[in-house]
Amino acid sequence: MPPKLILSFDTSAAHCAVALVCGDEILGSRTESLLKGQAERLIPMLEDVLKSAGKSWSDLDLIAVGVGPGNFTGVRIAVSTARGLALSLNVPAVGVTVFEALAFGTSGRVTIARDARRGMVFSQEFEDGVAVGEPTMAEGVAAPDAPIDPVQIAFCAAGKEVGTPPAPLYLRSADAALPSDPPPTILP
Repeated sequence: MPPKLILSFDTSAAHCAVALVCGDEILGSRTESLLKGQAERLIPMLEDVLKSAGKSWSDLDLIAVGVGPGNFTGVRIAVSTARGLALSLNVPAVGVTVFEALAFGTSGRVTIARDARRGMVFSQEFEDGVAVGEPTMAEGVAAPDAPIDPVQIAFCAAGKEVGTPPAPLYLRSADAALPSDPPPTILP
């Protein structure tokens, strides 16, 4: 069976990161630091990495997406884009957590930690790249996070089972509050 052509991306933090991988070969990878504007940059970056490699949307075998934890809006942008592309292209999409991407290829027991802001840290333990516990959020301070490597997302996704569509991994509730006004009355 020929190697899968995988398009991967992540917008879970202040970045937009994309990659195109076929088997062990990296055909293209781009990362831009962005405080906002990931929704506007993501598709053009994906098109650019495909075009640079001489590939088209119809060549794809798999879409891999970073599902967080991370910035609420950024995670939603990436996951909704992956699900939309999967439906429109009729290819599977696989979600990869930040922890899985960072633990991919590690040996021994490691704890992956990411800054959750507000004096909190997201973390998860792995043994030889396989999760041995659930992701958690606890008090603590972590060093500023570097962007997640979209190539690691692709490599990690290549070994995962295709199943349910990717879904965001949220370890913190949303900051948005429900409106205090009563809902509108729907007339018959």
